[in-house]
Amino acid sequence: MEYIIVGTAGHVDHGKTVLVSKLTGINTDRLEEEKKRGISIKLGFAPLKLPSGRLLGLVDVPGHEKFIKEMLAGIGGMDLVMLIVAADEGVMPQTQEHLDIIDLLQIKKGLVVITKKDLVDEEWLQLVKEDIKEALQGTVLEGAPIVAVSAQKGEGLDELISLLDKLAAETPGKDMTGKVRLPIDRAFTVSGFGTVVTGTLWSGKISVGDTLEIQPGGQSVRVRGLQVHEKQVEEAFAGQRVAVNLASLQVSDVPRGGVLLAKDYLKPSYRLDAKLKLVSSIDKPLKNRARVRVHLGTSENLARVSILEKEELQSGEESFVQLLMEKPLLAARGDRFVIRSYSPMHTIGGGEIIEPQAKKLKRFRPETIEILETKLMGSPEELIEQHLDSLDKKDSIGKIKNISEIAAAIGMSEEETEKASKKLVAEEKIKEFEIENIYYYMGNKTYNKIMEILQSELKKYHDKYHLRPGLSKEELRSRYFNNWSSRQFNELLTYLKEQGKIEIKGSYVSMPDFKVIPSDKEKELLKKILEQYEENKFKPPGWEELMGELNIPSSLANELQQYLQYKEDLVKIAPDILLHNKWLDKAKEMINIHLEEKGEILLSEARDLLESSRKYVLPLLEYFDSIKFTKRVGDKRIKARQG
Repeated sequence: MEYIIVGTAGHVDHGKTVLVSKLTGINTDRLEEEKKRGISIKLGFAPLKLPSGRLLGLVDVPGHEKFIKEMLAGIGGMDLVMLIVAADEGVMPQTQEHLDIIDLLQIKKGLVVITKKDLVDEEWLQLVKEDIKEALQGTVLEGAPIVAVSAQKGEGLDELISLLDKLAAETPGKDMTGKVRLPIDRAFTVSGFGTVVTGTLWSGKISVGDTLEIQPGGQSVRVRGLQVHEKQVEEAFAGQRVAVNLASLQVSDVPRGGVLLAKDYLKPSYRLDAKLKLVSSIDKPLKNRARVRVHLGTSENLARVSILEKEELQSGEESFVQLLMEKPLLAARGDRFVIRSYSPMHTIGGGEIIEPQAKKLKRFRPETIEILETKLMGSPEELIEQHLDSLDKKDSIGKIKNISEIAAAIGMSEEETEKASKKLVAEEKIKEFEIENIYYYMGNKTYNKIMEILQSELKKYHDKYHLRPGLSKEELRSRYFNNWSSRQFNELLTYLKEQGKIEIKGSYVSMPDFKVIPSDKEKELLKKILEQYEENKFKPPGWEELMGELNIPSSLANELQQYLQYKEDLVKIAPDILLHNKWLDKAKEMINIHLEEKGEILLSEARDLLESSRKYVLPLLEYFDSIKFTKRVGDKRIKARQG
């Protein structure tokens, strides 16, 4: 079942609350001050069951100019809007401002209700209708149905309910399969139960027992109980008005304009990319870096507007902008927002969030505008490609992403994201990796960037260190892939090896055609070195002394040693002792025979057996301990258990 939220909007004292009361039987003015003054100060809510059985949630928002902030807090989650205009007054200042807000938030389904029709004659009523139609021109409500009612006498209410039923049937419901997101419009304490927060559930499903978090702040909370329209429920769905009883939370812990949402779903940001349009009624331009009030969901935050395409915006103009927040704002791609002037406060514009976790952008850059255009208007496939091909700071390679991560970043459902991603894979426009039964994706531009980096770095490395087998995996990951997990990085290397792009030799990466080939001079030196180690058997020469005798500079000596160890011609049994592999194998064989016969061996026995000295034999026995060939027991060695 789809749940639809319907909101009222309009000038103060045009009959919104009375109309809601007549439709639902509930007086949404719950505060004593509201009842005394006869106007709504806070948001009011009431359920309405339609003839079709569909259940609407009616939101009654304040109309007085002083309470526009409350109106904005309620209207953000609306699927359908009723613009209320009193017949005896017609279109008034707050009617126009509310209409501007409806247009900026792109609430495309709605109708106009003319109230108090019993106070005017038919001729006046027709004039009011014409006035309304003129006001609606060029807005999302242009051509919307208009119905006249008298709430006091019950006239026109049946027609209104029938029209609401028809429009609700045509209105798509909210995303029940997405992750939980509930902008909080009220937080209060109920004796014996603790803290309760209320709001319209924008997406997902909440169940009793769920662990969620409150942002900004990231405090983890547990759902103790749920109410929908004052009835206890076990689950609440997107599109419903929900009261959530949260355990281990104080009202003071709920930030103003906070959001209850799935853990690790969205994070607040100080910088957001957006498309901003000014309303046509403002009388002065919006200058670059002007200070404004940003309203999104139930939050109000101060920000500076960095205009990316122009020096200033005139009435009715639009531009890509960056919102530079004074406090972090939680948003998702595709969210609609409204801005109001800092002082005096009135609505001046609004638009759509394009990138909620934005990087600093330079103004007047055509390539920047092109990227933002794609993010705003691109197809699901284009959005996925662009997101996957984004680079992190300092040209670090962007992380590969799974479907859940991509969907959250581009503001689409996981089902739609998966479908578009599979299409891109089939068209060979992105790459797909499976790691521990989870599919990850990477864009072709990112892939090409990886190949460019690998080829450049490996070529430079091979040219500089031609006796080494390649660049170590860990050095490569720490320099360019430090935001990849070890598992992801190794899967990438395996994929590239299968594609014939690289070669992997143990813990080293090289170009596929690279071979370690010493020069003729190096071959001669290597031969002399090995001859010395072979001749001296179990009393090998010291490396430094030998390099001095052969007049080999230290830089070359280091490369020669690494080469001999890589080829396993020499084995380092201690920091300053190398042994020829021929004599290492022989020592192992001789000690093994001794252990087979006697079951144990002393250091002195090993020294005599190998005709060597303690200086070399002790490190050798410790080396055999380290490779689990022998095991030290007191001052003896025994054969280590194999397997």
